[in-house]
Amino acid sequence: MATVELLFSPLPEHVRTARLVAAAVARRSGVDEAVLDEVRLAVGEACTRAVGLHMAHGVEGPVRVSLIEDEKKFAIEVADEAPHRRFSVPGASVGTAPLSSSGGTGNGHAEAEGALVPGARGEIPEPTAEEDEGDGEMGLAVISGLVDDVEVSADENGGVIRMSWPTAPESLVP
Repeated sequence: MATVELLFSPLPEHVRTARLVAAAVARRSGVDEAVLDEVRLAVGEACTRAVGLHMAHGVEGPVRVSLIEDEKKFAIEVADEAPHRRFSVPGASVGTAPLSSSGGTGNGHAEAEGALVPGARGEIPEPTAEEDEGDGEMGLAVISGLVDDVEVSADENGGVIRMSWPTAPESLVP
């Protein structure tokens, strides 16, 4: 299992670099050419969300992007170090529990017990206007629309978005 790890300062200008690196590694790993735009967009959304969370919470630590090449799939993990609020994500799974349309609250949303994300209402005090723009939740909705296999985990110490795509058998990779 080959892994490429990218750490970058939480600045918007580094998101483009992460997108380009992810697309290049995905191509080399055997992800179908038709899916590469989805990989680029999903990584861009996840990294933009992580950068926004870091900036909103004053976290100076790096955003971590892990690109993991496996036998039958290519996975990307985007991790942040910002505290999160409760959230629900349409079409995503939380942790290792897959989402079914009748699961959770019955509204087609995955919910995380104890997970935290900006913009949600829970035990943590109301966020300021800058923090509560809803961009994080919108980014998660976009990602869940682009990627079939998505897992989101989060707590007060940070969060991880894990996305994966199938790869072609090694004999078919150019």
